[in-house]
Amino acid sequence: MSRNEQIQYILQGLVGRSQDVEGALLVTMDGLPLASALPQGADEDRVAAMAAAALSMGSRTVNELRRGSLEQVLVKGDAGYVVMIHAGADTVLSAISSADAKLGMILYEMKLAAKDLARELG
Repeated sequence: MSRNEQIQYILQGLVGRSQDVEGALLVTMDGLPLASALPQGADEDRVAAMAAAALSMGSRTVNELRRGSLEQVLVKGDAGYVVMIHAGADTVLSAISSADAKLGMILYEMKLAAKDLARELG
């Protein structure tokens, strides 16, 4: 399996393993999409750019407030969550979920996927 296929497999596994995760996306820190398992109709390029911007803003915020290094960014809307975490030095894993999702399980699954993605991107 090629590296790109393996990355796609990891993202699809994240979505398939958890009934709460509705979509996942791997992007570079500058907002370029590398791979996705997003719901039908989602604009991959737009979501990638917004995820990178949100992570950048979160990172600057924790630095300014001296809260250590950024671990995650969580955005909650009335219809669900968007969670972003680092997956390697230069990439971001983003997942979307429903409003009644179990965040602890989503974060656990995302951390496992992020570790696998970081290893693939090596």
